[in-house]
Amino acid sequence: MSVTVLIPARYGSSRFPGKPLAMIHHKPMIQHVYERARQAKLVDEVYVATDDELIRDTVEGFGGKVVMTSAEAASGTDRIDDAADRLGLAKTDLIINVQGDQPLIDPASIDQVVSLFKDAPGEFEMATLAYRITNEAELDDPMHVKMVFDRNFNALYFSRSRIPFNRDGEEDYPVYKHLGVYGYTRRFVGAFGKWPVTELENLEKLEQLRALEFGEKIKVAVTTSDSPEVDTLEDIRKCEDALQGQPY
Repeated sequence: MSVTVLIPARYGSSRFPGKPLAMIHHKPMIQHVYERARQAKLVDEVYVATDDELIRDTVEGFGGKVVMTSAEAASGTDRIDDAADRLGLAKTDLIINVQGDQPLIDPASIDQVVSLFKDAPGEFEMATLAYRITNEAELDDPMHVKMVFDRNFNALYFSRSRIPFNRDGEEDYPVYKHLGVYGYTRRFVGAFGKWPVTELENLEKLEQLRALEFGEKIKVAVTTSDSPEVDTLEDIRKCEDALQGQPY
């Protein structure tokens, strides 16, 4: 089983056009993501998956690998599926999907996801990351997706609302958010794209709910490292502050 990190990146964005190329500490954001993914110890290859020539040229300019995908990809998962086809990945190969707007991703968190598959081969085909929320402002912010999981670390639900809801409202309790890192087998990615959009997925606008609605198991690793996504220029400033003094 080979392990390939695929980083989907597109230039067009209604909220932040050209986001992957936004500069953070004198490097384009996509370079931070790529270089951190390369530091994961359990990963064999890392590619940026894009349909944009400017992103391709930028990645190749800093020595990174690129796989060009169709401009018709309807979602990030569709782009991953297309990239896996073009790379000729086998059905049992493992794909780690790291979002191109996570410049603070911890390489150790990527290895956590890979380890889930290595420790329990064949028991599931999809996995992801959870992080216990420490910033109270994120608890009721729909941009931060919350999640709950069972005692065996299988995902139960994902929501833009705060879950679980404490009816009594008196006791402090842990709330976890979902970090946008996925692991799945090549076979699963190909199957997933053929399933229709489900009701819960459509309501929450969360693609991972499709897997749960079709009865698939999503294994969860809890990380101690946050990995905020960049959506605004203010997020760029926050990332630069966070990167101060880090050896990356």
